[in-house]
Amino acid sequence: MQVNNRLFEIIYILMQKKKVTAKELADKFEVSTRTIYRDIEILSGANIPIYASKGKDGGIGLLDEYVLNKSILSEEEQNQILFALQGMKKVSGKDEKDILEKLSTLFNKEINDWIKIDFSNWGKDNAQEERFDMIKAAILNKNQIEFVYYNSNGEENKRIVEPLQIWFKDKSWYLISYCKLKEDYRIFKIARIKEIKILQEHFERELPKEKKEEKYNLKNISLELEISNEMAYRVYDEFESREITKKEDGNFIVNVEYPENEWVYGYILSFGEYAKILKPDYAKTAIKEKLQKTLKNYL
Repeated sequence: MQVNNRLFEIIYILMQKKKVTAKELADKFEVSTRTIYRDIEILSGANIPIYASKGKDGGIGLLDEYVLNKSILSEEEQNQILFALQGMKKVSGKDEKDILEKLSTLFNKEINDWIKIDFSNWGKDNAQEERFDMIKAAILNKNQIEFVYYNSNGEENKRIVEPLQIWFKDKSWYLISYCKLKEDYRIFKIARIKEIKILQEHFERELPKEKKEEKYNLKNISLELEISNEMAYRVYDEFESREITKKEDGNFIVNVEYPENEWVYGYILSFGEYAKILKPDYAKTAIKEKLQKTLKNYL
């Protein structure tokens, strides 16, 4: 359980039970009593009227006049908190689910089940979901992880990294981490991560603010594609309306911008005979070379 979640839980428990022992809280949260007393210090420092007393009738409690004041939040702010927690519940499980239920009771609101996130594919294999859960656990617990990675050229190599952040961009999940091999920050596509292991080694590194965005701004390529009307279902599935122009013959002109790497050429080739590059010329040349190499496999 994350620290912030545990602090909220402690307040909620004390509002219900008035007084509990440090051992009872330690047993509930599966932490040491020392950690509980450290939590009490944090809450006290945040002006929560919490106290700890010793002796036969001692324990941890809140002053009687303390009430978690929901009136400081507007109706819209209450809804936004519940919506955010519901989204978090879909990707992180139990802890946020418990808090969501308690806050919805506090705000006197029914939970509107507005989002569903499923990391599994359409088959029975749930390896992607398991991989995501392991990475999430490693980030929260600050454990290094080891895995086999397949880059955009299909090359396989083993990496040990300090996982720092999971990033969703353009239909894919990525892991931002500090790579021990490269001794630098690297981004890995989670779908290409295999044979993942959580290691015992801990780390304290945080993702620097200056690395969060510009480090991963890859060089982009602006493409103009002509795609056959037989691929209309993919055109409307995979491109935004502003990127699409329909021709008189029913075909589509698509203007799109992607990071320039092997993936983008593989993506264009996935349309087979139903798509061609109109611009830029060097991208057309790259596709021709790849097709010629592919043809040699069948001679």
